[in-house]
Parts: sequence; structure tokens; C-alpha cells
Amino acid sequence: MLMKGHSAPAFSVANQHHQTINLADYKGRNHVILYFYPKDDTPGCTIEARQFTALAGEFARANSVVLGVSKDSCDSHQAFIEKYQLGVMLLADSDGRLCQDYGVWQQKEKDGVKKMGIVRSTFIINKQGIIEEALYGVNPDGHAQAMLQRVSQLK
Repeated sequence: MLMKGHSAPAFSVANQHHQTINLADYKGRNHVILYFYPKDDTPGCTIEARQFTALAGEFARANSVVLGVSKDSCDSHQAFIEKYQLGVMLLADSDGRLCQDYGVWQQKEKDGVKKMGIVRSTFIINKQGIIEEALYGVNPDGHAQAMLQRVSQLK
């Protein structure tokens, strides 16, 4: 698992528009808020995405960008964005490499059944590509506001 002070793993993955997005694309930003979520259009993931959307302008004023990541396809992301008028970019980690690199692909247990899945997690990455926050197992409700407050403190 990654921790505060680690270098953020570089990535190059497609967004909802099938455009390749790289971590290096955001070098001039104060922070990249990279949040991983299990699945498009599920209750917790929808709450989290809508709350990040509601605060998108404030993140932009803080010279920060929010990027959501799941293993869903680009087309699934686009449908999710359109359904809820989301204002955050979503990255399609279809091969799971990004989830592996950030340590969010973990064994989970639900109703006594163990299986691998994405643990809801968020990383705040600074201009130098260093992780300033590495949070695993976050609660979706209120998380966006907490990340905005944290980014404001890290300026």
C-alpha cells in the first residue's frame, strides 16, 4: 500500500472520452485528487461522484483536479456522467494496472463471501508527484468535502 511521502505511480489511461490521460498532464496543478471507487452507477459511488461534482468549482479555484478511477469501461463512465450530469473526469482502468499500482485492488468480504475488488480510496498528489494523503477504505458520503478541506490546508 502507498503512504504519505511516496512517489505517486505514473499512469496513462483512457477517460470517458477515450482520450489518454497521464498523471504528468497535471504537473502544474497544486494537487491531483485521485479517487478510486468500485463501480459506476451504484449507490455509494454515485453519492461520492455527485459530491465531488458539487465541489468541482472549489477544487478548480484551489488549482486542483479531481480524477475518479474504476475498472469500468469508457462507455460505462460516459453513461454514468450523462445520467447524473457529473462534472469530474473518470478514468477507465480496464486492465486493473492502476488499481494494482495504487494498492486498491484487495480482497474484500461481504456476507461471508471473499472476493477481490476495489477498496474505495483517495490519494492527494502534489505538484512534485508526491503523495500527501493516502486514504484506504473511505466512506463516500462527505468524503469530497473532507478532501477539499484537506487540499485547502495543504496549500
